[in-house]
Amino acid sequence: MPIKNLAYPRISRDTTAIFTSESVTEGHPDKVCDFIADSILDAYLTEDPASRVACEVLCKRDIVVLAGEITSLAIVDHEKVARQAIRAIGYTDTAEPFNTDTVRVLQFITKQSPEIAQGVNKDKGEQGAGDQGIMFGFATDETPELMPLPILLAHRLARGLADDRHGDTVAWLRPDAKTQVSVLYEGNTPMRVTDILVSTQHRVDVRQDAIHAYVAHQLIQRVLGIWYHRGIHIMVNPTGSFVHGGPSSDCGVTGRKIIVDTYGGAGRHGGGAFSGKDPSKVDRSGAYFCRYVARQIIQEGLARKAEVQVAYAIGVAQPVSVKVDTFGTGDDETAADFVRQFDFRPGAIIERFDLKRPIYRQTTNYGHFGKSELPWEQR
Repeated sequence: MPIKNLAYPRISRDTTAIFTSESVTEGHPDKVCDFIADSILDAYLTEDPASRVACEVLCKRDIVVLAGEITSLAIVDHEKVARQAIRAIGYTDTAEPFNTDTVRVLQFITKQSPEIAQGVNKDKGEQGAGDQGIMFGFATDETPELMPLPILLAHRLARGLADDRHGDTVAWLRPDAKTQVSVLYEGNTPMRVTDILVSTQHRVDVRQDAIHAYVAHQLIQRVLGIWYHRGIHIMVNPTGSFVHGGPSSDCGVTGRKIIVDTYGGAGRHGGGAFSGKDPSKVDRSGAYFCRYVARQIIQEGLARKAEVQVAYAIGVAQPVSVKVDTFGTGDDETAADFVRQFDFRPGAIIERFDLKRPIYRQTTNYGHFGKSELPWEQR
């Protein structure tokens, strides 16, 4: 049963000041696909930093489908990389259809279109965007990481589940899981966590009350830190059990967790996914740079909350447009003047962050933003 609110009155569900975000673990079927795609990308960049990679993945039961366009001097064993990625996630139980040893890997990969290449393969200053599109970056001062609190805590809960599973701290945990965190705001300020939902795959012989006790009294208290209080409404595996999960049960596809990957819905999204794409694809590098610039606006004290949008035309280096929104927390004109100093050309972004390195596997899970080790998260 959910923990009852002992210290606070329940918040009405029609209160518009409550905002909710979700995260998933690396064992979620869509994230399995993202991780395989980014593992293949890193394998190519390790041997040939100039590789052009657009790798899509689908997983279902005992089948992994690789498709896309790759042009590179590197020689990569895609099947080997895919199996290694599946093993790293933890799908090793041969009793399940989806496991690292017995999955079948089907490949449908061609080279990058020469019509795209002629617009992209220029010297770094004139390198054109790998596609048209719009990208957004977002930052807020409500957490030290300059991330919205709901998605930050949802990621921490999901990572906590994975850490306990990988570390054998909780033997009955299985790879697939989702988390959800609701936060009460007053204006732009988070006041307290109101609700938490955790749905975690588990071994068949574990009791639901044991799962609830672990989540409520170990995981949540440890992970939330100062945001924990006894009045949080907690739900765990609300269907009653979650034994069957991962690609053995559900189909996974790359690029279906774009809101989990970014800001949990707190900022707008241009629609382009990240995983499996080399940095010439501005869906990835442009979004990373917009996040970097939004962070600078906050760190310069120009606003408490900021969103940066950029738009590109395929094969063209200079962006079509750049726009700034401070949501009334700063002066948009001053912020826009500040943003004009940044070079949004794809080649300049790649050079600034040294993006031709094999750094992408570490971005796949628990958000592409808010991790201090990533170059776009550094001042």
